[in-house]
Amino acid sequence: MKLRIAQLLVLGLLVLFWYVMTKPGLVPPFYFDKANRAAFFFGEPQKVFWVVFDWFASGEIFPHLGITLLETALGFTIGAASGLGIGLWLALSPTASAIMDPYIKGFNSMPRVVLAPIFAVWFGLGIWSKVALGVTLVFFVVFFNVYQGVREVSPNLIANARMLGASQRQLLRSIYLPSAMSWVFASLHNAVGLAFVGAVVGEYLGSSMGVGYLILQAEGTFDINTVFAGILVLTACALLLDSLVGTVERRLMTWQPKAGQTEKV
Repeated sequence: MKLRIAQLLVLGLLVLFWYVMTKPGLVPPFYFDKANRAAFFFGEPQKVFWVVFDWFASGEIFPHLGITLLETALGFTIGAASGLGIGLWLALSPTASAIMDPYIKGFNSMPRVVLAPIFAVWFGLGIWSKVALGVTLVFFVVFFNVYQGVREVSPNLIANARMLGASQRQLLRSIYLPSAMSWVFASLHNAVGLAFVGAVVGEYLGSSMGVGYLILQAEGTFDINTVFAGILVLTACALLLDSLVGTVERRLMTWQPKAGQTEKV
């Protein structure tokens, strides 16, 4: 409870600082030559919150938010599932890992955002070009964490399990997957934001729907308050999705000690 109060207090102080620094007349201009320039460049929190309220009250945001969330969810799910599967396969197959190693590193070193125009040509301006970009961003984060998590399993533990007659399937279910799970969920928390990046960047490059489209339209008219409103909505959705991942993590990994919990001797 005290932690939540402290977090809300920090949020309130940040909003108050934003309001004081951008409200014309409250603070003498020390960087800009005119009092209203700070509000032009950084927006005003009360106007940003009003845009968000108007979006939800009028229902204007729902079709756009639905498209962005669908693109994000598909990119996140496909990217995470493929990263998990291929990461397990290469971690358990040294020969395949050695063959694919230069290609995996090459694709990972590529600035994947530049693939967005190519995906737009391949898949069109619908949702699938955004999903494809999200998949490429999420995949490598999950892949490398799964790969490293499986490779970190103690060889002595594997040898002892095999001496007791464990099959490869039993090793996978009882040793490899539990070992990789903490790595997987660590990567999934990072992948949430990357999935949103894929969706929004794709909407920037070409779309007629989505929160990224609303932000782009607002930028074209120098409406900084609407830009910040879109960013605020996307941030809230990313936090909700990250919270959902955290809930699943706590349910699946009940053997892990809770945060702040110390072992009693």
